[in-house]
Amino acid sequence: MDPFEDTLRRLRETFHAGHTRPAEFRAAQLRGLGRFLQDNKQLLYDALAQDLHKSAFESEVSEVAISQGEVTLALRNLRAWMKDEHVPKNLATQLDSAFIRKEPFGLVLIIAPWNYPLNLTLVPLVGALAAGNCVVLKPSEISKSIEKVLAEELPRYLDQSCFAVVLGGPQETGQLLEHRFDYIFFTGSPRVGKIVMTAAAKHLTPVTLELGGKNPCYVDDDCDPQIVANRVAWFRYFNAGQTCVAPDYLLCSPEMQERLLPALQSTITHFYGDDPQSSPDLGRIINQKQFQRLRALLGCGRVAIGGQSDERDRYIGDPRIQARVLPCIKKPLSLRSARQPHTHPVLSQVVKRVLAQTSSGGFCGNDGFMHMTLASLPFGGVGASGIGRYHGKFSFDTFSHHRACLLRSPGMEKLNAIRYPPHSPRRLRVLLVAMEARGCSCTLL
Repeated sequence: MDPFEDTLRRLRETFHAGHTRPAEFRAAQLRGLGRFLQDNKQLLYDALAQDLHKSAFESEVSEVAISQGEVTLALRNLRAWMKDEHVPKNLATQLDSAFIRKEPFGLVLIIAPWNYPLNLTLVPLVGALAAGNCVVLKPSEISKSIEKVLAEELPRYLDQSCFAVVLGGPQETGQLLEHRFDYIFFTGSPRVGKIVMTAAAKHLTPVTLELGGKNPCYVDDDCDPQIVANRVAWFRYFNAGQTCVAPDYLLCSPEMQERLLPALQSTITHFYGDDPQSSPDLGRIINQKQFQRLRALLGCGRVAIGGQSDERDRYIGDPRIQARVLPCIKKPLSLRSARQPHTHPVLSQVVKRVLAQTSSGGFCGNDGFMHMTLASLPFGGVGASGIGRYHGKFSFDTFSHHRACLLRSPGMEKLNAIRYPPHSPRRLRVLLVAMEARGCSCTLL
C-alpha cells in the first residue's frame, strides 16, 4: 500500500479547488510560519544543539533569524510580487494588454538537508507558500531532533489541507519521488541530486537543485594575513565546517602560506581556546558516518593545523585548513577573494580580475559567505553545483510559473486584415514593421 497516496490526493484537491491562490490565504500561512519560529525558538535551539552542537549564537544567526527574515520580507512584499508585470508591446499590440502573471505550480516537494536543517527547510518553504502552492516537506532524517520538531509542531501553524510533513530515509524518499509533483526543490549532494533529477524527468517535472561544490579562497600577497586568518577561520569553523559555501581551500603563494599559517593558528586559539574541543562555540560533526569520512582525510597530505579527533564526541580538529598551493576549480559553488581588506573596502583590481575571469554560483570579495545573508541576491549554483536560485523574491519567482498573457481587443478587425490572405509584398512589409522588436515576439494565429 502506498503510504503517500492519500496525503498527495488531499493536497492536490486543495490546490485544484483554488484555496491557496488568494493573497489573504498565503499571508495567513506565512504569519503561521512566523509564529512557529517565535513560539518554538527555545525548542529549536535545543534541537539544533542536539543535532549539531550548535550554540545559541549560531542557531539564531544562521537558522532562526534568516528564516524569520524571509517570512517578514515575503509578508511585506507579497501583494507587490503577485501583481501582474506589464511588459513593452510592439506596434501591432499597442491597443492590447500584455503582461506576465505569476501563478503557483501546484503541488511542490521540498527535500531538505541536515547541515542547516531549519534554514534550508523553511526558506524554500516561504517561497513555495508565498507563491500559492501546496507543499510536501521532507526534512532530513539525519538531523533527527529538528525533524521531530518540524513533524510535530509545524503542522499546528499551517493549514493541513495544503501542507504536509513526510518522514523517512532514502527508501521512503525514493517512494515519494515515484509520484508526480509539479515542482521539486532539492538541497543536498550531487549524487542524490542526479537521482532526484532522474525521477523528475519521468514526469517532466521542473526542479531546483542546490548541490555541493568546491569553494576556493584566493589570498593575494598584499593581504594582511591576520585579517585573512580571522575571516577564513570564522567561516571555515562555522557549523563545524558543514556549510556548502565554506572555504574549502586557499589559493596563495608559498610566501603568503608561510605568513598565513601562524596567523591561522593564532586565530583558532583566540576563537576557541587552547582546547577547542571544550569550546561551547564549536559545533560537532552530524553523525558517525560523516565523522569517519572526515577522519579518513587526515591521511591525505600534510596536516598543518589541528587533526585531533574524538570519535565518541564526533570532534575533529579540522584537517581541511591546509594552506597549500592548489589549482583553481573552474565552476565552484562559491568564490571569495581577498586583497588588502584592511585598506581597500572597495573592489580592487585583483578582486575585479578574479570576478571577471571565474565562474561560480556566488562571489564574495574580502570576506566569506556574507553574500548569503542578503535576500536581495540570488543563491544557487552553476554547472555541477546546482540548477536554479532562491532567497527573497527569487524564492517566490522560483515557485511561480511565469505565464505570458496577451489580451487583445475584440474589435479593430480591419487592423488585422494585413495578416490575412491574399498576401502581398506590401502587406508583409507593413506587418513586419508592426511586429518589430521592442524585445517582443508576436505569434500569428
